[in-house]
Amino acid sequence: MSRIGLKPITVPAGIEVTIAEGNHVTVKGPKGTLENKFDAALTIKQEGNVITVERPTNNKQHRSLHGLTRTLINNMITGVSTGFEKKLELVGVGYRAQKQGNKLVMNLGFSHPVEMEDPEGITVEVPNQTELVVKGI
Repeated sequence: MSRIGLKPITVPAGIEVTIAEGNHVTVKGPKGTLENKFDAALTIKQEGNVITVERPTNNKQHRSLHGLTRTLINNMITGVSTGFEKKLELVGVGYRAQKQGNKLVMNLGFSHPVEMEDPEGITVEVPNQTELVVKGI
């Protein structure tokens, strides 16, 4: 039994979720709009600010789609409300990073530093030499 699929999704204030026929879900928030179409066999219900996903049978395909669908909808809501964030730590002798304008310069044991420009829609912060915080939508 999917424990993830059984959890209800709470929609925060300021986020608009629309569930159209054919399980077409649209999520609008301050950081943009995301939409996705999910398997029609599953039932996606919205009651107030709570979304639940139900499966029709207990066969293998429905069980696997149950948790996946719930997680994707939750990630869509997270993406348009707060955005995504990943914290990375550099571990190694001499491994360090620094920010120069919109370039990330990393010394990772190579003979020369590795330089990367921030892709559009993604920002990289360097709180100290061995930590990176990557943020995006």
